[in-house]
Amino acid sequence: MRLLHIVATFSLAGSALSQSNTVDAYISSESPIAKAGLLANIGPNGAKCSGAKSGVVIASPSTNPNYIYTWTRDSSLVFKAIIDQFTLGQDPSLRSQIDNFIKAETFLQQVSNPSGTVSSGGLAEPKFNVDETAFTGAWGRPQRDGPGLRSTALITYANWLVENNNATFVSSTLWPIIQLDLDYVAGNWNKTGFDLWEEVQGSSFFTTAVQHRSLREGAALATRIGQTSLVSNYNTQADNILCFLQSYWNPNAGYITANTNSGRSGKDANGALASIHTWDIAAGCDAATFQPCSDKALSNLKVYVDAFRTIYTINNGIPTGSAVATGRYPEDGYYGGNPWYLTTLAVAEQLYDALTTWNSLGELNVTTVSLAFFKQFDSDVVVGTYPSTTANYAALTGAVKNFADGFVEIVAKYTPANGGLSEQYNRGTGVQLSAADLTWSYASALTAFGARAGTITASWGASGLVVPSRCSTAPTSTSSSSTSTPTPSPSPGSVSVTFNVHAITVYGENIYLTGSVGQLQNWSPDNALLLSAANYPTWSITVTLPANTAIQYKYIRKYNGKITWESDPNMQITTPSSGSIVENDTWR
Repeated sequence: MRLLHIVATFSLAGSALSQSNTVDAYISSESPIAKAGLLANIGPNGAKCSGAKSGVVIASPSTNPNYIYTWTRDSSLVFKAIIDQFTLGQDPSLRSQIDNFIKAETFLQQVSNPSGTVSSGGLAEPKFNVDETAFTGAWGRPQRDGPGLRSTALITYANWLVENNNATFVSSTLWPIIQLDLDYVAGNWNKTGFDLWEEVQGSSFFTTAVQHRSLREGAALATRIGQTSLVSNYNTQADNILCFLQSYWNPNAGYITANTNSGRSGKDANGALASIHTWDIAAGCDAATFQPCSDKALSNLKVYVDAFRTIYTINNGIPTGSAVATGRYPEDGYYGGNPWYLTTLAVAEQLYDALTTWNSLGELNVTTVSLAFFKQFDSDVVVGTYPSTTANYAALTGAVKNFADGFVEIVAKYTPANGGLSEQYNRGTGVQLSAADLTWSYASALTAFGARAGTITASWGASGLVVPSRCSTAPTSTSSSSTSTPTPSPSPGSVSVTFNVHAITVYGENIYLTGSVGQLQNWSPDNALLLSAANYPTWSITVTLPANTAIQYKYIRKYNGKITWESDPNMQITTPSSGSIVENDTWR
């Protein structure tokens, strides 16, 4: 038996070495192609962005589907990658691109659009024409992740400038742009919007996570340049957002329910993307901010990856514990629902960031939450702390490294000979689909490759944070009487809650209730709870809910197959420790 074990060990080691060599070769060839592909999509001189103004990032040169627009989210993520390369000294030539981006975003912030003006919601407009005019067609708007992501990219540059004796430019030019975005986040974080896939209107884990980061580092920059009057509000709202962030965690199933009101499982690349874009090595494996090596982030990653093992033909025959192609979410139907390059690479990047953090900490901690993740690699692993000097640490981190490399190897396998990265690759054949030369795909390749090399990006203030014991559901800047509620971690027990809502309806129209917990159908409009009209125009229902829990909810109308939601923001209650309560509402 011992001989067989030794033979198997050498076999696995040889396989891992072969895979590592394949990944090394792919990164060597693909890195310059991805960099060139990214820059080709930035105006005015990019080779594939004809008509784009200076500093404007097109999503893709594709006309079918038509992606020749500039999205705030995509542009900000792309330029965060560019700014990181510049500020880390990897490519000094990128400074002119950054300056062009600043000018473009300064202009775009002021463009009135269907979401509003700069002071009335326009900062949440998802996309614009590449000539910097408003896109006025129908779209999923608002999308509230853009201001947080844009401010994060610019804050990274601003901090570098301050450190290099150019605080004057930061105060006079950068801060006014950054402040507009931060003020928007502080005032609107608790309102629903469309998710990063532009399909679901509700609350999104990714959006909440990047909003939290933006306010933390925004408060620090404000302090640094003397804008101290803004710091208290930014920090207060960051605390509130951190509290709300915890409500996405599904402890029974071990994953992040990525979106409310989706009607889907909630298993989504959203979680891995949030983790890598809010990584702060100084925070270690903090679970409250879902750091890449945290037990919650690792548990979520396993559930997300496993959701794709049996639904894509190209994953057939790949055993548990090995990498597979992954997409946005298992229920996806866009272009037939396929793997995406950027989502498959996001898994690898999270794992590489986790490895870098463990090496920095000098230890790896396995908890009951993350145990299933590690058991993929060693069925005998147990809960505990494994110092970096131990054989167990070497074995586990080696297995995780091999697992991460597997996702890059899959991307390599389905990258065509010219190195071009589209949006998707076919679930049955691996052939590229949808938009060609997707800028975000190229950026995700560069950041994943950098993570594998151990690149550490600037910290943003995630270290030492404590989830408040009580937090507000409304920004203090817009509400004089916010409701204080405990952290949304349910305690044992349950209580009876009667919901009454005054709602005038027409014949055949009914009122339903749904919300953020399973007893309220997890924001599903299809499975929402029907209220009784016995005391019309007051509609009522009594529901048993978890005790000591912050719960969000909304009423919806259903009439002739049409669903109408109440207006924002979500309503929220905190259930007592025992007994019963009555909530009296009026339809909004």
